[in-house]
Amino acid sequence: CFLIATASWDTFLMLWNFKPQARAFRYVGHKDVVTSVQFSPLGNLLASASRDRTVRLWIPDKRGKSSEFKAHTAPVRSVDFSADGQYLATASEDKSIKVWNMYRQRFLYSLCRHTHWVRCAKFSPDGRLIVSCSEDKTIKIWDTTSKQCVSNFSDSIGFANFVDFSPNGTCIASAGSDHTVKIWDIRLNKLLQHYQVHSGGVNCVSFHPSGNYLITASSDGTLKILDLLEGRLIYTLQGHSGPVFTVSFSKGGELFSSGGADMQILLWRTNFDELNSKDVLKRNLKRLHFDSPPHLLDIYPRTPHCHEGKIETVEINPKLEVTDLRTSTPPVVDILSFGSTTTTDTVVRTLPDKDEELCKYFLNPSLMSSEYPRTTLKKKSEDMSDLPSESQRSIPLAVTEALEHIMEQLNVLTQTVSILEQRLTLTEDKLKDCLENQQRLCNAMQQKM
Repeated sequence: CFLIATASWDTFLMLWNFKPQARAFRYVGHKDVVTSVQFSPLGNLLASASRDRTVRLWIPDKRGKSSEFKAHTAPVRSVDFSADGQYLATASEDKSIKVWNMYRQRFLYSLCRHTHWVRCAKFSPDGRLIVSCSEDKTIKIWDTTSKQCVSNFSDSIGFANFVDFSPNGTCIASAGSDHTVKIWDIRLNKLLQHYQVHSGGVNCVSFHPSGNYLITASSDGTLKILDLLEGRLIYTLQGHSGPVFTVSFSKGGELFSSGGADMQILLWRTNFDELNSKDVLKRNLKRLHFDSPPHLLDIYPRTPHCHEGKIETVEINPKLEVTDLRTSTPPVVDILSFGSTTTTDTVVRTLPDKDEELCKYFLNPSLMSSEYPRTTLKKKSEDMSDLPSESQRSIPLAVTEALEHIMEQLNVLTQTVSILEQRLTLTEDKLKDCLENQQRLCNAMQQKM
């Protein structure tokens, strides 16, 4: 079935099913604006980020169980899974990017070279790099092995609201607050294309799985489709009333969705070549060589040519040209979340029993039985009824500030431990190399004798 997950200022996560008569699920758990949402590669998890400074992992079904990460000391702006689903990158207004291990649900390390709010962070297709953009007007490329910044792109005019890798990992696209879209080659450290097609800030971009097209979403109320091979604008889409905040292609590229300030989610069908997403991923991973010179097909634009001789842009407005097939609003099921809470390496259990089963699900979804015991949900309700009311749990401001300070100090300690672990790992790797070299020398000596 085809599913769309949406995040909103109303603090809820919505899961939409496009089967006839299907219900929509509304997940209740965040306490402030939900800023970002993403499916894991296998589709068995949803990650969401919020201004409430937390990141949540959800099981996208009718039970909607979740695990909460006390991720940052400021609002979290984006979440992104690595292609293998093992890691999660989070970007925050605390000027940092953090990487988390999904199987163990633990914090791994922070990347802290930005000097202003980080708007977005994305893994490369092979997981070896992370690209981030910040209101300090820089875009940085990070090596996930060395944890170092290996490239830096800066802009003197505006900052990037959103940034992402092309499907083959050789280029990045940035959505600028200065109304521009830029394509950079990360091996040549060179600006390849610069589009000035919007009259408002660009909020999001999405690559077609082929890498030949890019869709942009802007505060001017339009979506634009760019042909990257020809280096030109080919479609302008008008359907939202007000700013368009997000746009995203489906895995195969046959559909894309957009969301805006008009509280609408629009689903579009493309007329591009339909692709098998698994085949595209295999092909792009084979071509990905970070240290190699660029392939001719990776350099845009190639020799310009026009679609059937038409140079002008095609404008599409579904409100004028497409019949509205909606008969009624789908029934919405509210799902309250009760799950475990994680603060870096510290796990606070909120379920007295059966919580291990939920933890096992995150470690390996195949371990979870198809029917989670109904008694567990009942037990949760009973436990929650024993808790004091919101008014009884009011905490003095001084205590809250002290706790936040303690949390910050714990975060520093966690980062220090993480660095020590990395150094220990490097030492172990070097020792392993020395032993392997010694073994080779011994084998060579024995052969000579």
